[in-house]
Amino acid sequence: MRRLLMVTVAAFLLASAAPAFGSSDPFRSEIARIDPRTRALMTGRSWHRGCPVPIRDLRLLHLSYWGFDREPHHRGRLVVHARWAQELVHVFRRLYGARFPIRRMRLVDRYGADDRRSMKADNTSAFNCRWRAGSPGVWSQHAYGRAIDVNPVENPYVVGDYVSPPEGRRFLDRSRHRRGMIHRRDVVWRAFRRMGWEWGGAWRTVRDYQHFSATGR
Repeated sequence: MRRLLMVTVAAFLLASAAPAFGSSDPFRSEIARIDPRTRALMTGRSWHRGCPVPIRDLRLLHLSYWGFDREPHHRGRLVVHARWAQELVHVFRRLYGARFPIRRMRLVDRYGADDRRSMKADNTSAFNCRWRAGSPGVWSQHAYGRAIDVNPVENPYVVGDYVSPPEGRRFLDRSRHRRGMIHRRDVVWRAFRRMGWEWGGAWRTVRDYQHFSATGR
């Protein structure tokens, strides 16, 4: 009986000492130069000769994020300009602390640097050396590593009747507050505004609800 009591007490103490999964699972981050393996993945996809930013000026962020499954994930990856790397880590630390859900965070190269494929997968991404949507010959802010798209399905690009990705059409009613959506003055908006970035959801003729950038474009 005494042995059973000791085992029971030990089990209780062990359970009490162990942190609840998620509640005290700390945010993790790392800022790294583009390593040879990542460079090989990016070359000919999200980066190529002629891009407005040399690859040496880019940084690979390893980030934790809170998933739609209500669990922490620690393998998020974004490529951004070195100028903004540290501040963006602070942004995603705030989002993690607020448990703002992010569907996935993979390099756009995993989708062949095809923006439409990445958006359809609801992938949060940053650097991609491509033209601005609807403006061939004009570099997107993503091509400079100073823009990020967050949860594209929940926060689609909208101009007239055109919605991208098409799966985002069910999120056009912005008066609703569903998980993963971004609204003016919410935790996502405030985190990016704190570092001086502007939101595409406030544009007049176009609404790009997923988009934050350093220049407001």
